[in-house]
Amino acid sequence: MRRGSSWRLNNALRALFGAVVPLVVGVGPWCAVAPLRAQTGSERAPIEVLQYDGVIGPATADFFRRGLEQARERNAQLVVLELDTPGGLDTSTRDIVKEILGASVPVATWVGPSGARAASAGTYILYASHIAAMAPASNLGAATPISIGAAPPTEEPEGKSASSGQGGTLHHKVINDAAAYLRSLAQLRGRSADFAERAVREARSLSAEEALQAHVIDLIATDVEDLARKLDGRTIALPTGKVQLHTAGAPLVRIEPGWRTRLLALVSDPTVAVVLLMLGVYGLFIEVMHPGAAVPGVAGGICLLLGLYALQLLPVNWAGVGLILLGCALMIAELFLPTFGVIGVGGIVALATGLLMLIEPEIPGFGIPLQVVIALALTSAAVIFGAGSFALRARRRPVVSGREALVGAEGTVTEVTKGEAWAHVAGESWQVHSNSPLKRGERIRVLAVKGLTLDVAVLGAEQG
Repeated sequence: MRRGSSWRLNNALRALFGAVVPLVVGVGPWCAVAPLRAQTGSERAPIEVLQYDGVIGPATADFFRRGLEQARERNAQLVVLELDTPGGLDTSTRDIVKEILGASVPVATWVGPSGARAASAGTYILYASHIAAMAPASNLGAATPISIGAAPPTEEPEGKSASSGQGGTLHHKVINDAAAYLRSLAQLRGRSADFAERAVREARSLSAEEALQAHVIDLIATDVEDLARKLDGRTIALPTGKVQLHTAGAPLVRIEPGWRTRLLALVSDPTVAVVLLMLGVYGLFIEVMHPGAAVPGVAGGICLLLGLYALQLLPVNWAGVGLILLGCALMIAELFLPTFGVIGVGGIVALATGLLMLIEPEIPGFGIPLQVVIALALTSAAVIFGAGSFALRARRRPVVSGREALVGAEGTVTEVTKGEAWAHVAGESWQVHSNSPLKRGERIRVLAVKGLTLDVAVLGAEQG
C-alpha cells in the first residue's frame, strides 16, 4: 500500500515538474524583460517619430498618412515629424495639412537636425502643426508658390496695377490664395500672421531664434528627446477634445520611409517619369519593327503606363506631354517616309521642347535638368536614325532567298535529252532553256526565271 502511494506521488511530482518547467522557460524571459521596459518608460504612451528629408511630393503625403494611421493603432500620444525640406508640390502639402488638421493624435513638426530647413511647403506644414519646433541653426520661410504655366510677376510702374495681363492676374490669384491659406493656419494655431503674409508675398525667411522671437514657432529643441522633455505637461486642443502630454521619458518609435514610399518617390520623380515614358516608346517601336519579339512590347507597355501614372501625380504642363509624344511619333514616321531627315529633326526638336516645358524648373526638386533633356534627345535620335539606317541597308541588300535569288546564279548542265536540258543550280535540279545548244558539263548562268524553267546562257558564250 505504501509502495503504491509513493509510486503515485512520484508520478504526480513528475507531472507537476513537466508542467512547471515549460511554464518557467516560457514566462522567464518575459519576466526578465518587463522590468527593463518599465525602466525605459514603457508606462507612458509612445512617441512616433516620422523622419523625412527631401522634397514634399505624393510619396511624402502617403508616408505621413500611413504614419498617422500607425500612431492611432499604437495609441501613440504624439507624432513628431522630423522635417528637412526645400519645398515641394502644393497639392501634396495641402494633403498633409488636411491630415494634421483632422488628426486625433497631436502632431509636432520639428525642423531638424541643426542645419535643416522648412522652406516653401515646409512652412505650411510647420504652421499647421499643433506644435512647431526647430533645431538651432535651422530656418524656415520662402513660401511663395510657383504656378505651373503662369507667367512670373513683373515690376509695374507706380500707379499701374501689378496684376495687369492674363499671366500676371493668374499669378497674383495664386499668391493671394496661398497668403490667405497660410494666414488662416497662423490664426488657427495662434502664430504670427504677419510673417505668414510676408513669407508668401515677399519670400521672407527666418532663423530658429528669429522665428521664436516672432512667435512663429513654439520652442527650440536640440533633438527629439529634448523636444519630448520640453513638451511634458502641455495641453493640446484636438478636434476630439483636449489632451495632456506626458512625453518626458516616453519611448520613441522612429519610422523611416519604407520601400513603398521610396518606390512612389522614385516613380513620381519627373526625370524618372520621362525616362519611363521614353523607354515605353522605344519598347513599342522595337516591337513594331520586330513583330513577335514580345519582350520589348511587354516591357515597353509597362514602362509607358508607369510613366503616364507618374505624370498624372505631378503638376505637369500637358502641352509639354503632347510635344513629347508628337516628337516620338515624328521620329518613328521618319523610318517609313522618304523625307530625308526633315521629319526626324522636327521630332527631336519637339521632344526637347516638350521636355523643357514639362515642369516648371523653379519648383524645388521637380525640374528636369538640361543635361537629361540633351541626353534623351540624343538617345532618341540615335535609336531612331540607327534603326532607320539598318532598315535602309536591308532594303539595298541583294535578295538571298526565293526565286529572285536564282537570277545571276551559276550552275552546271547535268543532262541533255530530246531537246530538253537539265542543270544543277543552287543545290537543285532545274529545267533550263538557252538560245544556244547546251552540252552536258557546261557551266551556265541564270538570266531569268519563267515558271519552272530557267533561261540560261553558257558562261563561255556569255563572255564571248
